[in-house]
Amino acid sequence: MLLGTYSPRLDEKGRLILPAKYRDELAEGLVLTRGQERCIYVFSQKEFERVHEQMREAPISSRQARDYLRVFLSGASDEVPDKQGRVTIPPNLRKYAGLDRDLAVIGVGTRAEIWDAQAWEDYLAEKESAFSETDDDAIPGIF
Repeated sequence: MLLGTYSPRLDEKGRLILPAKYRDELAEGLVLTRGQERCIYVFSQKEFERVHEQMREAPISSRQARDYLRVFLSGASDEVPDKQGRVTIPPNLRKYAGLDRDLAVIGVGTRAEIWDAQAWEDYLAEKESAFSETDDDAIPGIF
């Protein structure tokens, strides 16, 4: 599982060093793609294949499903970390997520997310207060 919050920096070549705790899971390859809330989703190759299989179940007649798949998959980039655990974030994804030099990389279980550090702080400040009020309807059976 990918967990925690890390604060790496983007280098001048658009690379970030993956958190050490994520490297084993992502060493064989990973997929970066547009995430919701203007972040970048990071999936292991295996997890991305699983997510894609689920997406294939969506009916082709659904406009919303077609639109989502187009945006999600057209922005996807498969990458392999180098020996130092660095991965290049393509320019289109850096632009989409508004990435500056300071980043926040958060673990969300089966994926990680890359955020601009300020955008993550703003998001967390907004959502953290509602977190304590989350009821069983949001995530059934967890409590």
